[in-house]
Amino acid sequence: MNRPMIAAIIMATLLAIYLAFTLNYAWILVQDDLLLVQAMGYALVILPILGAWGLVVEMRFAVRSQRLTMALEKEGLLPTDDFPTTIAGRSDRDAAEKMFPKYQKALEEDETSWRAWLRLGLAYDACGDRRRARWAVRTAIALFDKS
Repeated sequence: MNRPMIAAIIMATLLAIYLAFTLNYAWILVQDDLLLVQAMGYALVILPILGAWGLVVEMRFAVRSQRLTMALEKEGLLPTDDFPTTIAGRSDRDAAEKMFPKYQKALEEDETSWRAWLRLGLAYDACGDRRRARWAVRTAIALFDKS
């Protein structure tokens, strides 16, 4: 298991504990005699439901994207990040941006390849564009599921 996956599991565990406490507090409010307090308790039940849904969606995304990354690594097609890193261990954004057109061009050649989409997502991530990275990885997952 890699460091980001371990961090995600720790955060998911902390969120699950928080949601359990929130649900417990909602139950306490629902048992009160005042109607307004009971209404607040019922409204508070919505938060753990939404939190649990978000947790499941994000963990599913993490597991599926890691599965694709491992498959790409087994095929020897995982991009190497041999460019310099910052003190925090992240890719140097300027160096990553110089490598980005290579992955963008590979995607333009075959837009139906989940491998090209995943490599583009990794390139976006190295450039610091997390929103587009997640979009590209989601596209790779969808294409992988179709194949």
